[in-house]
Amino acid sequence: MFTPTRKHPGVYQLTDLLNTGNHDSVVDHYENPRNVGSLDKNSKNVGTGLVGAPACGDVMKLQIEVDDQGKIVNARFKTFGCGSAIASSSLATEWVKGKSVDEALKIKNTDIAKELSLPPVKLHCSMLAEDAIKAALADYRLKQQDDQQEAVRASN
Repeated sequence: MFTPTRKHPGVYQLTDLLNTGNHDSVVDHYENPRNVGSLDKNSKNVGTGLVGAPACGDVMKLQIEVDDQGKIVNARFKTFGCGSAIASSSLATEWVKGKSVDEALKIKNTDIAKELSLPPVKLHCSMLAEDAIKAALADYRLKQQDDQQEAVRASN
């Protein structure tokens, strides 16, 4: 079923994804990733999450842009990793757009894994995507708290 490549024992081939059955979504997000790129990490309305999985070497950066009403209006990602990690990142950016910060927190790795039909050996990719969403939201909220504290200091 899942066979490591000869040169790289921890790297699984895209053909392994194709052999899992319901694969259209994962292959589509891998071959045609949505929202690849970066946002201005210094912007007060942009949250950045950077997470990694030391066991497999996947690294995921996910960024969200939130408007004044608390709605996520944009999302971008950059991922170094396997096809399942790229697909999980791509799907995560699609799902967070249009949601409030609180709604985005409800996105679970199990939902990502189910949508992409990830096999058990690739579930860590959907876990990384959930962690990246949470980290980006936490960074955004921290920036908002800093802004509020700065405004209080300025008014005193």
